[in-house]
Amino acid sequence: MSETEWHPPSPAGLFEDLSGEQEQQLMSAKLAREAARLQGPPRVLQANRKQIELRASDLESLLGEDHRARLVWGYVERQDLSRLIESIKARGSNAGRSAIDPHILFALWLYGTLDGVGSGREIARLTRESDAYRWICGGVSVNYHALNDFRSGNEALMDEVLTGNVAALASVGAISLERVAQDGMRVRADAGAASFRRQASLERHLAEAGELVHDIKKRAAADPAAASRRAQAARERAAREREERIRAALTQLPLVQAAKRRNGNKPEEARASTTDADARVMKMGDGGFRPAFNVQLATTCEDQVIVGVDVSKAGSDMAQMAPMVEQVIERTGEVPRQWLVDGGFPAHEQIDAVHAHTKGQTEVIAPVPEPRQKAGKPGDDDTPPPDKHQRKEGDSEPVAQWRTRMADDAIKDVYPQRAATAECVNALARNRGLQRMPVRGLGKVRAVAYLYALAHNLMRMAKIAPQMLGLGTGASEALAAGE
Repeated sequence: MSETEWHPPSPAGLFEDLSGEQEQQLMSAKLAREAARLQGPPRVLQANRKQIELRASDLESLLGEDHRARLVWGYVERQDLSRLIESIKARGSNAGRSAIDPHILFALWLYGTLDGVGSGREIARLTRESDAYRWICGGVSVNYHALNDFRSGNEALMDEVLTGNVAALASVGAISLERVAQDGMRVRADAGAASFRRQASLERHLAEAGELVHDIKKRAAADPAAASRRAQAARERAAREREERIRAALTQLPLVQAAKRRNGNKPEEARASTTDADARVMKMGDGGFRPAFNVQLATTCEDQVIVGVDVSKAGSDMAQMAPMVEQVIERTGEVPRQWLVDGGFPAHEQIDAVHAHTKGQTEVIAPVPEPRQKAGKPGDDDTPPPDKHQRKEGDSEPVAQWRTRMADDAIKDVYPQRAATAECVNALARNRGLQRMPVRGLGKVRAVAYLYALAHNLMRMAKIAPQMLGLGTGASEALAAGE
């Protein structure tokens, strides 16, 4: 071995530079590690996210004092739902499960509408997972059947609540009927385009549905086993409901054909939907044609409170103005001074009807259509078009007044308030989920429209009349800020 090779130091020489005290500390640490190893592996608390936890908490502490759920409940508990409560059959010691308080179901739907939730199944799920929905339930278990039945079966109740809401705001001067804007909004129906069939096809499907119902009943009678009774009943109910929908579609065919003739469409055989007989194919905002309903809303321009709601099966707004004016007068007890609509509303007979019903107190403000140019002879190009604001032959006095009125510059400055009001309310409804109707049938669709109007007005009340909800100014501003 050469002199340059390195030799490891001997163990004795490893600690030559250490004092006796340091050497003793090293040996103690080595002995401690050896003793810990002999005792076994270390114990640590590891995360187990699959374990079930039981937490004790009161529902009141889950939400802040200015939470929107409290606003909704404060509004609902002031509503008179005695008619629903009196119809409950579970009384005293009678047999049967206790019914869910209608105030809870109503509040869940209102809060769900504000939250953009339109499905009963989704609300039922949120009552188990969301603190706000759990707070509204207050420990009451809610299923989607009860939720859907409440919404579908209480069209008249929601209409009455909306009337009371609007009348109360008008009576205390919280809203002004100086100007009211009306607009229609096409909402997609819960029916497919392929469900629309002509009369021959409907009659064939009706015969097939009748045979299916008869066959199911026959098989149920031949096999009365207890285990299959529920399934047999479900199949029979589904077949019977399909038969009823086809019958309803057949009854709608003459109405559809009459509407085609009134609109001057090409003579073609009418079609109706086997899914939702009340749905009609309408031209939508993107230019396409789909099954839809025409939701009509009338809103005060100054306060943006919805004072009138209706649902039409007609794709045109032409005949919707006069019925809505009558509805608003009936709800509020006041006559609007100015009624703002777009160019699709002012048919001459509608202007006459509004003038007759209000005795001339309501002014219709709508754009006057441009006169149609007649095919002239060569050399007539320099002939100026007729003035659209001048009275025309055949015009009634209300129509002539409307033409003259729309030539006034002051009225022209007022008309833009229509878009600022109606389009804003429509956009809020769209943002809250009014893209497609979750129900079928005109009555159920109206109930959904009433819910959206009530939810909208509730947020407006928190802004313009917080005293009617028992709120202070600060609380109302905080709640309205989340609109």
